[in-house]
Parts: sequence; C-alpha cells; structure tokens
Amino acid sequence: MSEQRIKQEIPMNFNLDDFYTTQEQRDENKKEKIEEIDISLIDSFKNHPFKVLDNEELNSLEESIKNNGLMEAVIIRPKEDGRYEMVSGHRRLLACKKLGLDKIPSIVRNLSQDEATIYMVDSNLHREKLLPSEKAFAYKMKYEAIKHQGKTFGPLDQKLDTSGPIDRKSSAEILGDEHGESEKTVRRYIRLTYLIPELLQMVDNSELNESPSIAIRPAVELSYLITHEQRILAEYIEYNLTTPSLEQAKKLKELSKNGVVDETKIEELLDQPKANQIQKIKISEEKLFTVVPKNVDRTKLEDFVLKACEFYSKHLKNRERER
Repeated sequence: MSEQRIKQEIPMNFNLDDFYTTQEQRDENKKEKIEEIDISLIDSFKNHPFKVLDNEELNSLEESIKNNGLMEAVIIRPKEDGRYEMVSGHRRLLACKKLGLDKIPSIVRNLSQDEATIYMVDSNLHREKLLPSEKAFAYKMKYEAIKHQGKTFGPLDQKLDTSGPIDRKSSAEILGDEHGESEKTVRRYIRLTYLIPELLQMVDNSELNESPSIAIRPAVELSYLITHEQRILAEYIEYNLTTPSLEQAKKLKELSKNGVVDETKIEELLDQPKANQIQKIKISEEKLFTVVPKNVDRTKLEDFVLKACEFYSKHLKNRERER
C-alpha cells in the first residue's frame, strides 16, 4: 500500500487527544470557565444605558450574596489594555463592591463591540421596571449593532449579507420582533434619544408619576426640535409647570420646520387650553328632564339650557340690586 493511500485513510479532523480523554472530559473542556477576577480591573460598559441604582432591590441582592455567595457569574470581555469591560452584571458588581469584596466570579468572553452590545442589551431588557430613557438608548445601541453586522436590507439599512438568504427586514423590525414590539414603537423609542436630558427626564417622570411629565407620543414630536428650541421649551415647562399635548407638540414640530420657534411662540401655544383640560359638565338625561318642559325639542336642548341659565343669572343680578 502506497504512502499516499495511507495518508488518505487518516480522518481530516483527527485529534490525538481523542485517544486519551473521555467524551465527558472533552465536553467539560468546551464549557466556559468561571474565573475569580479582581473587581478593580473591571470597567463599566461604555455608554451603559441602564441605571444601576442603590435601592432596596440592590440591598436584597447584597444580602443574598452575603449569605449564599454570588449565584450567577458576571459576563466580561477583555480589553486591549489588560483590563476588562462589564457586559452583563453591573448590579452584581456594585453589590460586591459595597460588600467590600476584592474579586468576583466571572466568565471572560472574547466578544466584538457589536456582539457585546447586543448581549448587554438582551440581558437587561427583560427587566420589568425600565424607564423610557433606558429602553430608548438600549434600542438605539442594539439597532446600530445590528446594522453594523450587515445582516439586514431595508429602507434604512442598505447593507446586505450575501452569504445566505436575503433578509429584507429592517433593523428596527428585527429588533421589535425580538422584544415583542412593533417596528413603529421601536422607532419611537429611538427618537427619544434626540431629546435633551431635561426633556427626556420629563418622559421618565411619566412612568415615575412625577411632575412635570411628558407622554411618549408628544415627546417623539418634540424630538424634532433643534437643541436650542428644546432648551427654551424645557425652561418654559420648568417655570410654568405645563407640558404640551400631542397636538401642541405637533404644532411645535411644524413651527420648528419653518424656523419660527421662540419664547413667544411657545408661550402663545402652550397658554392655550388643552382639550383634556377643558372641564366638561355632565348631567344625566333623567335628571335634566325632571326640570325641562316636556314640549322642548330634544335636538334644541343645549340651546334651551343655556338660555335658562342666562335668564336665571339675570334674575340673580336683579335681586342683588334690589337689596
């Protein structure tokens, strides 16, 4: 048998280690290892969009770590300077710092910037109590990461992955599918990132039941105002404690397109009563027709009531004069 034939009989994926290790050992070697990493070497994820608050939830996490140890290792990635960047586990890291621990159980993964961004966002978006600002910047970061990967082809995403079937979904639609949101909702959240911090805080206030607050829909319209215009609006709101309705926000957006948004225009527009601020008086039909003559045409009831009120008002004034 020739030497060439012998070489052909050797499998291409031949590994000498396979003769000396069991399948269980080989599977174990493939698992990610948990390492004890110095906390001082771990930096926060750049532009981390989620708030890490020192609150009751963090206190509960501290107590759990103190009594049981850290049950789930954090995910970090190596940096070029020998340090690490936190990908998933910012709250766990803060709790360990507060407990005075020097090291934290960690899984080190070699992730690209886009891979790390997507993993970071996905590991936090499941939380129940997320503020609009957190979702806004998280969606924007993941949206950009998906676009960078070049896997989409749509109206706003002109990169095309030619290695497989063409996916004609936009990045926003893919993002929405993954997190149970419509493409329109995702785009609305991303628009919020164009608000100045003062106005964005007012959007968060709508979730926190604090004042002044702006709902998401009006806030999206206001995001199209240039920075200078937004600052004028924020100052007006802070001073007058009144925020624009959706219709008023749309009008401000149109005024901004024409370059005519200033203090006077904002004051004129926001001084107008909003539809939901106009008090409506409701009187049941049953009560009303106990005092209205039966021969009054129901289609003219409003006119009759107004005239009756006017007549009674004159009567009260005349009586006051006679005293």
